[in-house]
Order: sequence, then structure tokens, then C-alpha cells
Amino acid sequence: MDPPPDHGEKSYRGSGRLAGKVALVTGGDSGIGRAVCIAFAREGADLAIAYYDEHEDAQETARWVEDAGRRVLLLPGDIRDRRWCRELVSKAVEELGKLDVLVNNAAYQMTYESIGAISDEEWDRTFDTNIGAMFRISREAIAVMRPGGAIINTASINADKPNPTLLAYAATKGAIQNFTGGLAQLVAQRGIRVNCVAPGPIWTPLIPSTMRAETVREFGKATPMGRPGQPAELAGAYVLLASQEASYISGATVAVTGGTPLI
Repeated sequence: MDPPPDHGEKSYRGSGRLAGKVALVTGGDSGIGRAVCIAFAREGADLAIAYYDEHEDAQETARWVEDAGRRVLLLPGDIRDRRWCRELVSKAVEELGKLDVLVNNAAYQMTYESIGAISDEEWDRTFDTNIGAMFRISREAIAVMRPGGAIINTASINADKPNPTLLAYAATKGAIQNFTGGLAQLVAQRGIRVNCVAPGPIWTPLIPSTMRAETVREFGKATPMGRPGQPAELAGAYVLLASQEASYISGATVAVTGGTPLI
């Protein structure tokens, strides 16, 4: 990518806010997921990183986690596979001893100019990846989490301001925001918190790989800040929601949108 995204490799400084915790991050190989893994590791957490098949990217993320002195487990596989959703959590607990934090971050999107161009298979793939897997992995995680556990879901500004050319993706992000609010209420008595982060335009590999060149050139310029955000600029929100500093925050959506208000 030109310019390369900033995941906080040189800028993020930890202060022990997640010391002793174990986190599972889906889509942790690149983009927002990599920034979260780097920040969590520097805050003292061990990481299980779930990703599809981008092995070189995942190894790079793992290197940053290990450089922070933390343990890391790489878990490649397709989260549309229901069996794999169960195994992700069990493998993380087996290798790292427990699970304190789940970050449901993996997502799929493609741009379409008309509804007629979206096939049934494309619609189902988007929903299976973005919300179906989130439900299944969360269900498994809640079964093993202790009080104090936290689930953080990656929503999007598209949940409130849907981009019409991202129809399927935007619909899943609305579902994620609703799922977060409902699940937070369902598990509150178990001492588990559930929140979501709603990014605006963030400079990740999804952008040049799924959008037209002219759209990429203008990406983020319509925000009040006049630019796309960097993955590193989201890391602090995830750290806060994973930490005990957010002990009374649940069912919330944290907007990181470059100044664009959510409705």
C-alpha cells in the first residue's frame, strides 16, 4: 500500500493496562486487527490471532507481539466454517490458558453499483463472515470467560450512514451494532462487557483491494478532518474497552470517525 498504513509499530507505548490477559483477535493479520494486536501486546496481553490465509501478514503481526515479550498463537482458517469458530476458542484456551478478551474484527466487503450485481452467494458470504461468525465465536467465548471478560466488535460508520455501494457490508455493520447492544444486556449479570468500535474511513488493505482507483484517491477526504484515519488511531479505543478502566461501559458504540457524528 502507498503510503504504508501506520499500525503503531513505532508510536504505541504501553503501560500495563492489560497485564496478564489473554485476547483472541479475528482478522489480526493486518489493518485494524494488527494495530490492536500490537497495542494489546505492549499493554501486557498474550494474543491468539485468527486470520484467513494471509500467512506473511500474520507472521509480521506475530513478530511485533513477540518483540513486546508476549506469547502469540496463529490460527489460520475460514471463520465461515462453524466448526472452526468453535475450535478457535478452544485452541486459544488450550494453548494460552484462558480467554479474557475477544475482538471480533474480521470482515469482508466488496463494492457493487447495483443490487442486481450482488449474487446470493456474495450476500451470504458477507453475512457469514461479518455477523454469523461473530455470533458463533462470541457464544463459544462467553462459555469460557470469567467475570471481567470483554468482547469488542468492530462495527462501522456504515451502521449509521450506509454507503449504497457497500450494501451487504453496511447491512452487516448495522446488525453488529444491534447484536452488541443486545448481547451486552444478555451477559451483564455474568460480569462480561460487550461493546463495539465504529471506525470511519481507515487506511487498511480492504480499501485498495475492494474499491475503484478514483474512490481510493478520494478516500477519507470528506471527513471533517479531511483525511482517512490510520489503524493505529483506533488502538486506544480497543485498549480502553478491553481494560478495567471501562468496567461500567457496556452496550456502547465508540465512534472513531475523523469528526463525522453518528446519527
